[in-house]
Amino acid sequence: MKLNLDLACESSQEWIDCVMSDFNAFLQDHADCERKASAMAMSFVAKYPNRTEIIPELIETAIEELEHFQQVYDLLKNRGVQLGHQIGEDPYVKALIKRCHSGRNERFMDRLLVASVVETRGAERFRMVSEAQDDPIMHRFYKVLWASEAKHGHLFVKMALNYFEKEEVYKRLEWWIVQEAEILNQLEIRPALH
Repeated sequence: MKLNLDLACESSQEWIDCVMSDFNAFLQDHADCERKASAMAMSFVAKYPNRTEIIPELIETAIEELEHFQQVYDLLKNRGVQLGHQIGEDPYVKALIKRCHSGRNERFMDRLLVASVVETRGAERFRMVSEAQDDPIMHRFYKVLWASEAKHGHLFVKMALNYFEKEEVYKRLEWWIVQEAEILNQLEIRPALH
């Protein structure tokens, strides 16, 4: 059973160059993304309390993402950089969510698969950030995050397979991979995770 996915396109050199040229802005966005990822996992618990098979993993994911937020916050603090006053809207995630089905069950599957795609893209980008670091501590930090995001990408596919037929999940996942690449290639390059 294949739980992970291959992205349809790679992030560009232009993106990593932009990130490394304004790394403090990237860290601020990264902190926001970790807070949103934790909240997203808990929103599944709130919206689907009857999906008891996945609630423990969702809670663990929410805690792990909150721990990542704390780690990124510490990095910001050590650099003398504050968190932003507001969490900005993520045009990447917003565009993905707009393409979700509206029916309750269909939307549930779509939201799980979108989470998988977002986590997988995060893993790919954290790998790039890790490899671009001169500082061995930052290299290691982003390498660990890269592995964690990849794990989460697998986890959300596994969750979907609890409730939907394998063929349906993988067909829809393939569709999402194409949609994600299309959205990514239309976005402005900025020092942000997405």
